[in-house]
This record gives sequence, structure tokens and C-alpha cells, in this order.
Amino acid sequence: MSTTTEVIAHNWAFAVFLVVAIGLCCLMLLGAAFLGGKTRGRNTETPFESGIASVGSARLRLSAKFYLVAMFFVIFDVEALYLYAWSTSIRESGWIGFIEAAIFILVLLAGLFYLVRIGALDWTPTRSKRDSVKPSPAIDTSGHSQNHRQ
Repeated sequence: MSTTTEVIAHNWAFAVFLVVAIGLCCLMLLGAAFLGGKTRGRNTETPFESGIASVGSARLRLSAKFYLVAMFFVIFDVEALYLYAWSTSIRESGWIGFIEAAIFILVLLAGLFYLVRIGALDWTPTRSKRDSVKPSPAIDTSGHSQNHRQ
């Protein structure tokens, strides 16, 4: 078979594949349109989850701390993947690889301690912190009350 015939046969095979794929997609869409339910009603377009009707709006304002925690999770999760890849090749990397991984872990711990120190992982509002720290009354452990003199 000549080269030109092979190229044409290859292109025809690809064209047939595309026609069959597009035809199947159209067939499935048309089948769903004809065979699917056509119920019209007041509540059919209302979204629900697990059979429970929604209450309120889905457009809630969330604190930025939710996004910070999500970013911290992604960062530390990706770093855990790096450590997993390192652990699978620990014999090939030797002591140099171990020292590099130890430095990597120390940098991660330093970042985590920094986040804890600046309060990035603290969810308690500042006004709740002030309210929760109250001076405790003096407790007399001797068993004598201050009003009663012996």
C-alpha cells in the first residue's frame, strides 16, 4: 500500500470516528428530550437537596478565615504529597535526600508555628477572648472564711 493510501485511510477512519461520536451524542440528547419527563409546575424548577426544600439564599457571606483555612489545607496537603514522593524513593536519595527532606519539614513547621503565632488559625473572635479572661476570685484554701475570726 502506498503512503498516500495509508494517509487517506487513516483520515477516513478518523472522520468516521468523529461522525459516529457526534451521532451518538446527538442520539442520546434527542432520546433524553423525547423520553424524559415533561412535568411543569410551580415547584419543579426549585432546587432541593436530599428532598429538603431550600430555605433562604445560597449567597451567604463567609468569613475570610474559611478561605484562609482552605488555602492552608491545600498548601500543607501538597507538601504532604511531596513528602510521600520522597518516601517512595528514600533508598535512592540516600542521606542527602534525608537531610533535604528534614530541612523541608523544618521549613513547614516554621511556617505552621508562624501561622499559629499570628493567630491565623484562631477562630475565636477578639471580643470573645476579652470576655473569657476574667479574674478569678481569691479562694481561701485554709478552710476559714474571711469574715469569721478565731
